[in-house]
Amino acid sequence: MRNLKLGFIGLGLIGGSIAKAAKKSNPDNIIIAYNRSEKSRILAYNDKVADIVTNKVDEIFHDCDYIFLCTPVEHNISYLRILKDIISENTIITDVGSVKGNIHQAVKELGMEKNFIGGHPMAGSEKTGYENASSSLLENAYYAITPTEKVHTKRVDELYEFVKSTGAIPVIVDFSKHDYAVAGISHVPHLIASSLVNLVRDNDTDDELMKLLAAGGFKDITRIASSSPEMWEQICSTNTENIINLLEKYVDSLKSVIEILSENKFKDINDMFVKSRDYRNSFSSKAHGPIREIYTLYCDIVDESGAILKIAGILAANGISIKNIGIVNNREFENGVLRIEFYDKCVRDEAANFLVSNNYTIYIND
Repeated sequence: MRNLKLGFIGLGLIGGSIAKAAKKSNPDNIIIAYNRSEKSRILAYNDKVADIVTNKVDEIFHDCDYIFLCTPVEHNISYLRILKDIISENTIITDVGSVKGNIHQAVKELGMEKNFIGGHPMAGSEKTGYENASSSLLENAYYAITPTEKVHTKRVDELYEFVKSTGAIPVIVDFSKHDYAVAGISHVPHLIASSLVNLVRDNDTDDELMKLLAAGGFKDITRIASSSPEMWEQICSTNTENIINLLEKYVDSLKSVIEILSENKFKDINDMFVKSRDYRNSFSSKAHGPIREIYTLYCDIVDESGAILKIAGILAANGISIKNIGIVNNREFENGVLRIEFYDKCVRDEAANFLVSNNYTIYIND
């Protein structure tokens, strides 16, 4: 594809990662970057990711082919208003917000539909900021593209190819359908995880036995409850209707489970688990969704001094990077007591092979 002039408003984890991927895929792309923090601007310039950095949004962005809005949602709309009087008629503005309805509505009200294509890279990390951005962050992650009705299809096609060049998997979808889908597979699950943690907190025994035993499965299914409260307040305030709709359906399904249990219809419980297992097993394992997977193994270890250090040494000697490691305080579903997390499945499986070859017993629950 042609060399592009790309503007970035915001150089955090996502904006920085897209910029790095754009420069890696085509070093001749010109990148202009604005960020309120000087530190991120300097880092991007020193990395040779940004060709030009600036502390204000002005005419320097006039002739960009694409401008990426990579700030929090409420700020993106403010920058949209500023850019309206700056951009050329050929400039396309896109964003990276996880909810599309609000910015599409703002675009329509501003009369900018010919110059806007919404975007949502479904990637992320527990770390934030440009210093944690990576050109590989988007690899195999779905990237939703939500065109307006008035934008030229040629520009949609070009953005599609650009997204592919970053390693992501582009999906063109109507913005309202996008918001409904992410409510179901991301927003509602986060709310459920948070409410489930609070259910245990509010109903624990006096000696906090639930908290003591909360490991393994419970920690896995509620991991996303540790996400940023500020971010999720913002998401819930911008996709409220879809979230309520699906939460009501979920409440109905829970009431159905209560009814089944009350009437001792345990065969129906079996059927429910069969259906959910089969449907979950049909999910693609080739791409990242909006909730990032953690790749974990469990390892039996002897309760003696230096046991963890020995395992870490075996992995380090074979070039295996560990994301996290720690003792599991109960044995809910595994015989071992050491939980090790990795950054991807291939590394996890390689680590398991090394440990097995050193006579360790390994458990993997996929």
